[in-house]
Parts: sequence; structure tokens; C-alpha cells
Amino acid sequence: MSLTDRLGRPLRDMRISVTDRCNFRCTYCMPKEVFGRDFAFLPRAELLSFEEIVRLTGLFVAHGVEKIRLTGGEPLLRKDIERLVAMLRDIDGVRDLTLTTNGSLLPRKAAALRAAGLERVTVSLDSLDNKVFTAMNDVGFSVDHVLEGIAAADRAGLHPIKVNMVVKRGVNDHHVCDMAGFFRGTGHILRFIEYMDVGHTNGWRMDDVVPAAEVIRMVDAEWPLEPIDPNYPGEVARRWRYRDGRGEIGVIASVTQAFCGACTRARLSAEGKLYTCLFGVRGHDFRALLRSGATDEELTGLLRTVWGQRSDRYSEIRSARTVDLPKIEMSYIGG
Repeated sequence: MSLTDRLGRPLRDMRISVTDRCNFRCTYCMPKEVFGRDFAFLPRAELLSFEEIVRLTGLFVAHGVEKIRLTGGEPLLRKDIERLVAMLRDIDGVRDLTLTTNGSLLPRKAAALRAAGLERVTVSLDSLDNKVFTAMNDVGFSVDHVLEGIAAADRAGLHPIKVNMVVKRGVNDHHVCDMAGFFRGTGHILRFIEYMDVGHTNGWRMDDVVPAAEVIRMVDAEWPLEPIDPNYPGEVARRWRYRDGRGEIGVIASVTQAFCGACTRARLSAEGKLYTCLFGVRGHDFRALLRSGATDEELTGLLRTVWGQRSDRYSEIRSARTVDLPKIEMSYIGG
């Protein structure tokens, strides 16, 4: 049975965070000055078990969810993640099972993930310039190692691979065309993401945002582009293809071109709270209900209530008045 919210939007996509930990300290997501050595991450006992994740996912799928994406933190840090992939793959009705990663562990994990039933991956890479990239991830992890992860995913058959570049003015915006040129013709899909005001720790300012339209102009000046239709209703990336047939790029413009009206996503945090917006203020605690012995009917009752009352449209109403609203950190519920 499909669910719709107060604005008529169905529930179709579920982002599932499997850990709040990450081995990078990207300045726009988990800055080291906040997420330092003494930062208190969730104890293992507070994370949803694989069995709990699968039970909830089965209920979500029964109510319209078709697409599942595993996130974090860095999801490949979760021990035996390929076992969870296999368990989710067995749920009837899951049409698309994917994972977002920083790529650091893909050389070790890609083949096992594919064998377990993962279909494709999205890899974060913000520059091909090693100095810029290591400054942005802030742990000294090199571009070559991420490229090794992408190659491992390619060999394993995790296609098509998407590569996400968060573009920040004055930091890596001068490498937009370098990235486009590198991935042109590879079969991988490069996506440029506007720097977003998720949470309160990344020092976001509107002046740091490079609008998607500006990115498209930069790439189009080098290699002419033309717009193409979305792959499915509610797709967040606006797609463009090279006129010479050498592939496509995408832009995710939640700051300058809000797509709230077509948003079909919910997000489950690592310890079982359901958020109905990336910029959510409050999560709804499914773990407490699960661990109190709730029936499937009670769990789906909460889901119907939460989604049925949903009216989130943060990106459409973003203004000076929303800057200081409490928001959950991206590292906690995934991008």
C-alpha cells in the first residue's frame, strides 16, 4: 500500500545509514575540529542490527519504497556490510539497491558487495588535484586511492558508477572542468553538488555556493551540453549529456533550484530514527518501538503517521530566517 504525505508526495526512496563513523574528516561534512579524537560516536549497541534494518525495510517496501541506498558516515566501515546487502537483496519489491561511499575501502569490498547483490555505487571525489583533495578530506587520503576504488567497483560490475563532487567556491570550483574532462567517455556519471547547509558544523555560507547553472556554463563552454529527461519521477539530479555522445553529467542544486515538490525520500539514521527531510529537525524513533516488542502493525502505524503528516520543503523556504534552525548533521543520516 503506497503512502502519500500532506503535499501528495509518495514514499519511494529510503536512505539507510548503517554507521555514524567515517574515516574522512571532510570539511563540509565532518570537520575535524568538531569530530575529533574525543568525539562520542554511537556505541555499537545503539546501532540498528542488520535484522532490525531488514525488518523495517520490509515494512517500508510494503508501503511503496522501491529504492534503497546504504549510507553513513562511511557505510563500508560497518562490519560485514555485504551480509546486510544480501539480506536486503532478498526482500521482494526492492528494485534498486545502491550504496554511497568515499571509495577508500572499495578495493577490498567491491567484489564481495557485487556478489551479495549490490547493483551500483556512488563514490565521493571532490578534486583530481591531490593537494586540494587531501585538504578537503583532511586525513591525507590521496586521489589515486579513490580512483583505485572506482576501478575496483568497475571491475566488479557495479555499474553505472556515479561520482559526486561537492563544489565549494574558492576551494575546488576551478577544477570543475578537470573533473568533467577526466570522466568524459568513461561510462561513469559525474555529478556536481551544490555546497549545502546541512547541520551546523560546516560553516556554511551562501557566498561559498557555486550555483549549478554556473557549473553547467563552465562545462558547456568546453564541451557543449544538452538537457535530458530524468530517469524517474523525483530524481534529484538534473541530467545533461555531451552533444558529441561522450556521456552525461548531473547537477544537484538543492540550494538554488529546490526540488522539494518531487521529493519521495525518507532517511533512517544509524540508531533507528526516521527523518523525512535531509534538513530534518527531529527524527521519529523506530528503534524504541522495535525493541519494545512492537508488532508489524504498530511499526507500520507509526510510518503511516509520520509520512502522512510530512510537509517538509526546507529548500523551497530557505532564507535568512532558516539559517539558525536546528538541523541534523549529514554524517548522521547520510546525504
